[in-house]
Amino acid sequence: MIEIIPNLHPIFVHFTVALISTAIGFFLLAKLLGNRPFHEQCLILARWNLWIGTVFALITVITGIFAYNSVAHDTPSHAAMTEHRNWAFATFAVLLLTTLWSGWIFYAKKLIKLPFLAFALLLLGLLFSTAWHGGELVYRYGLGVMSLPAAEDHTSGHVHSGEMKSSDSHTQDEHQHDEHDEYNQSMPKAKHDSALEHANKHLDAKYVCPMHPKVVSDKPGSCSICGMFLVKKTP
Repeated sequence: MIEIIPNLHPIFVHFTVALISTAIGFFLLAKLLGNRPFHEQCLILARWNLWIGTVFALITVITGIFAYNSVAHDTPSHAAMTEHRNWAFATFAVLLLTTLWSGWIFYAKKLIKLPFLAFALLLLGLLFSTAWHGGELVYRYGLGVMSLPAAEDHTSGHVHSGEMKSSDSHTQDEHQHDEHDEYNQSMPKAKHDSALEHANKHLDAKYVCPMHPKVVSDKPGSCSICGMFLVKKTP
């Protein structure tokens, strides 16, 4: 498992987001209930989720720092990693203040008031923004991903549900594509290739975009079309 998940940051971050989000939700529900039944139970659930979530957040930050210094990356992804780290530090600081504030409210037997809830909603916004930046590191830059699936030929029999729905439209378009191809064949070929095709022919490509094979490079980087991390081209 350690080869597949080289660090534990992706595991702990899910507990952090879930526990803190649940805590803020129960704080809001307790405020809405007022003195109605289950008000006190909501506060108990909110406090415990917040306090346990803070412990998981500390572990998440520690494992995140380890991932920041150990995961292989290039220059564009390093900038994204740094931005994610800065968001995480700010979020954790606000989380600590929120946890201390809730502990004081509990110890002094105070009521949950609007300033505390507003601060908790600020924490929730920071938490979601940090999580979004973390997800972008995986889905846009491909960090921590061992390999990406190769694009399959649609004639191999593997069909997605969306493709099944549009199979009829593909059939209707085949005739139009055939006529278009015949027209192109009847036209004289261009004397010069496009700049991209010319560069690809003379470039000893070592890296290619999984989604756009025409985007190639002789060094690691990101795709100029979709922004995905270029993968090493197999011989």
